[in-house]
Amino acid sequence: MSAGGRTVLVVDDERQIVRALRVLLRDAGFEALPAGGVQEALDLAALHAPDAAIVDLMLPDGSGVEICRGLREWTQIPILVLSAVDEEAEKVRALEAGADDYVTKPFGPDELLARLRAALRRAAPAADEAVVRVGDLEIDLADHRVLRAGEELRLTPIEFALLRTLVRHRGRLLTHGALLLEVWGAAYADDTATLRTHIANLRRKLEAPVQGAAGDAGPGARGARLIRTETGVGYRLVG
Repeated sequence: MSAGGRTVLVVDDERQIVRALRVLLRDAGFEALPAGGVQEALDLAALHAPDAAIVDLMLPDGSGVEICRGLREWTQIPILVLSAVDEEAEKVRALEAGADDYVTKPFGPDELLARLRAALRRAAPAADEAVVRVGDLEIDLADHRVLRAGEELRLTPIEFALLRTLVRHRGRLLTHGALLLEVWGAAYADDTATLRTHIANLRRKLEAPVQGAAGDAGPGARGARLIRTETGVGYRLVG
């Protein structure tokens, strides 16, 4: 896939990481716009209007969360945050401030590029889909129907609302708070126990064995794992 000369704002105060990212992006057909801090990053973005941003969370003059908020005041470009494993709370803050995804340090270059390209694809304008296919599921968003292997799955209204929200943000990591706000409303913004219960019920239905002609599930007849848990942060729909 050609990057088409697209530019990526790269924000990190570690020069070695910036150099590595510049080479990685250049070899993939992107042009990097390096910045070492919050204000420099926001100034560069305003001047050059990049197509995407890769932002470290811990910066000498502030947090990557501030960059996410600043960019979201005027642009919807994809934002990937880089974070250390033990910074879960900061990851959530960044995602809720407008980041699209996060990659944990140390990161694999192939994974980072795959996440970047996926975010750019999601950001591209496209017509709304009435029927969406994810793995072996066929999801009719208009009629609120879900089929797997031709058989209709009986989902509760809440389960369908959860699935619809995940489908509309395929591949994107949605925080617990974002899902609760979208499906239940502001009064349930902190009720992660309710969310986990409904996600577990939804998974059971999506992954139930498909019955064969004789009424028995054959080997490997379970549905693929489509809802991925990002521990302590949220969920994403894959596939």
